[in-house]
Amino acid sequence: MRQELRDKIYTVCSKKIAAKGDNVGLSFYAFFANKNDDPELLMEAATWWIHTHQLDHFVKAQTIKMMIENDM
Repeated sequence: MRQELRDKIYTVCSKKIAAKGDNVGLSFYAFFANKNDDPELLMEAATWWIHTHQLDHFVKAQTIKMMIENDM
């Protein structure tokens, strides 16, 4: 996964946790605006989330943040 996406995921997870607590869940769509302005990046996130790690639709932000920190 490219660094740009890793940084974006980490930032979004950190903000969600700060705003809503450790139990907040999110989907990979949380990393993108409602307008699909970067379909390649969206597909990269979807592939990482669904195909590579076989995650459920909603996962705790804390779990995703730890995966990014551990370079998964």
